[in-house]
Amino acid sequence: MEHKTLPPTPPTEPNNPSSTMATHIPPTNGGPTPESSQKHIWVITGPAGCGKTSVAEHLHQTFSLPYLEGDTYHTPENVSKMAAGHPLTDTDRWDWLITLRTACLATLKSSPGVILTCSALKRKYRDVLRIASYGHPEVKVHFVFLRASEVVLMERVRGRKDHYMKDYMVKSQVGSLETPGNDEEDVLPVDAGGEAEEVKELAEGVVEKVMQASA
Repeated sequence: MEHKTLPPTPPTEPNNPSSTMATHIPPTNGGPTPESSQKHIWVITGPAGCGKTSVAEHLHQTFSLPYLEGDTYHTPENVSKMAAGHPLTDTDRWDWLITLRTACLATLKSSPGVILTCSALKRKYRDVLRIASYGHPEVKVHFVFLRASEVVLMERVRGRKDHYMKDYMVKSQVGSLETPGNDEEDVLPVDAGGEAEEVKELAEGVVEKVMQASA
């Protein structure tokens, strides 16, 4: 779905992502990917602790699609800022989102789809990623939105070891979250409040449904 009001494109965009950024190659023993003239960007989105990485890894294995870990595309400055407990500003995120969009389009040159983990908390952040379909009518962008309560998110983040995202950042992210409305028809909501395996299966189900409809 295209939106008439989108953030302006900055005058300059970042260079291609460096080789240190995590791109996962599709497994040879994964499930079949339906043949289609369409190409899909599956953005696994939601606040810290919602299970983006575990869901992305599951979809990566199930559908034999590459996936990009959005956090690994942050600049060292952004990582240091978050590790110090300072939330990122829109300016901090802008080039990061464009880099993710560019990386997804590059990946689609050799794959029918790509999985991306990205919090995409605000509508305008999602709009930046939606621009991937501009000039590429075959590219469809989908947001698998993992929903969970702040209490659940806090518990999960507190259980992490050696991760720059701390539990006190969850409140900031929840406060920044602009829950997708009904007019964002490319958003696929998933209840992420349950056990990990249940959440993975729910996410797989919504993705598979879209794949089958577009095959």
